[in-house]
Amino acid sequence: MKKIILIRHAKSSWDNPWLNDHDRPLAERGLNDAPKMAKRLKKRGISPDLILSSTALRALDTAKFAAKELDYPKDKIVLDSGLFHASPHSILKTIRMQKDSHNTILVFGHNPGLNDLITYLGGDIENLPTAGQFGFKLKSEHWADLKPENTETWFIDFPKMKV
Repeated sequence: MKKIILIRHAKSSWDNPWLNDHDRPLAERGLNDAPKMAKRLKKRGISPDLILSSTALRALDTAKFAAKELDYPKDKIVLDSGLFHASPHSILKTIRMQKDSHNTILVFGHNPGLNDLITYLGGDIENLPTAGQFGFKLKSEHWADLKPENTETWFIDFPKMKV
């Protein structure tokens, strides 16, 4: 069974209002939440075959925390500029194009695209918070089959959730 975990980047810093949005780093809260949430992935026994990340600094840094905790080589994180503020359709297209040899994929990106994709796939969430994680199981062995009727919610987790 294929598994996909959609992860919103951790809280970003707005200390420098002149900084390009793409280049905003993680805020102190993000630097605390990203490793905490990565540890929760590890507790679930998650071992990704592929990590995809937006090229935005805040998304990549969040992905790096997860990679470190999950013993995934940081240099194997696949950067995709198309995930930066992507529409749900674009994110879905990216996932559907992945090799079927990958069974568990983590995607690090942004709202509203992630949120809208979660809703489209049948997930029940009003807003995926920063550093939030939403997992789906795919009832197929082919990423190309990722659509609402073939998915089921696996889990949801976010920093303020009591575990």
